[in-house]
Amino acid sequence: MSPKTAHPLRPKLRVPVSAYVVDCAVYVDGRRLPGRWTHERALAEVRRRDEGFVWIGLHEPDAEQITGVADVFGLHELAVEDAVHAHQRPKLERYDDMLFMVLKTLCYVGHARPTAANEIVETGEVMAFVGPDFIVTVRHGEHSSLQEVRRRLEADPEQLALGPAAVLHAIADHVVDTYLAVTSAIEDDIDEMEAQVFTPRSTMDAEQIYVMKREVLELRRAVVPLGPPLRKLTEGYSSLVPHDVRSYFRDVDDHLVTVTERVAGFNELLTTLVDAALAKITMRQNSDMRKISAYVALISVPTMIAGIYGMNFDHMPELHWQFGYPMVLLAIVGIWVVLFRVFRRNDWL
Repeated sequence: MSPKTAHPLRPKLRVPVSAYVVDCAVYVDGRRLPGRWTHERALAEVRRRDEGFVWIGLHEPDAEQITGVADVFGLHELAVEDAVHAHQRPKLERYDDMLFMVLKTLCYVGHARPTAANEIVETGEVMAFVGPDFIVTVRHGEHSSLQEVRRRLEADPEQLALGPAAVLHAIADHVVDTYLAVTSAIEDDIDEMEAQVFTPRSTMDAEQIYVMKREVLELRRAVVPLGPPLRKLTEGYSSLVPHDVRSYFRDVDDHLVTVTERVAGFNELLTTLVDAALAKITMRQNSDMRKISAYVALISVPTMIAGIYGMNFDHMPELHWQFGYPMVLLAIVGIWVVLFRVFRRNDWL
């Protein structure tokens, strides 16, 4: 018997759902119930009481683990598939009595100088499944933590008592506030680039402006598509969002409009900087070509005269004259000085 059949491979160990759970809590009247909860026990407790809701947060679960959560909460399979694979555009979808929302998260990558950075914005995602008595959040990316959001809500029981929609608003508000912070940091970087481009005799690589433009476009892909979903939530798109919470989403939408306008301004300004940098490079190249042409002209005068008198013909002007050699040298120097003064007066040298 071969070793392979004699020693069969061990079955793959199944990773428990708890390995992907960041936090799971039950909230009743805006206050967190004590104790540690599994998602099954938490939902059972809420439905036994017929009040409150569950908030479970997951971080980058695989398909097998999130399927277990989806079966308990009755999540739609298409939305679950999106939550596993990530890389989704910001959107809002309704499945029967459940909402599924995708938000792009942003993180500003610190660097010494914007003119030497290869990455300025890092993206992640937060997906939220919202039901009548639960909210399930799935995060992708290390920078998209919601712990601060949870702490802030738990310190405000009145807001938390509004239910899962209040949690969704707090998440959206947190994400958009991050957009504002990121755009402020990028604005400082673009101001520094602008100053360098328009500083006389400075060197600015146009490629770095293209890098910044690429990052701004990535920022735009995260920000702009979020507008329609937020406006849907303010217009009564679903009964899961009470009237009291809709006004909060209007405030978030207002902040998002500010971010969108900033991003549009960045894009236009960077286009202008690219044009200015290319024009500056072209002017520098033209100046270099003028200098090269001037030096070629200066060198060509003695080269031409020396070439003529180097042809060794018997009958050449002043060939046997005693002062012929110094006169030729004097003519070369004279013509060279005249050309040099002309080029210098015309800023070619």
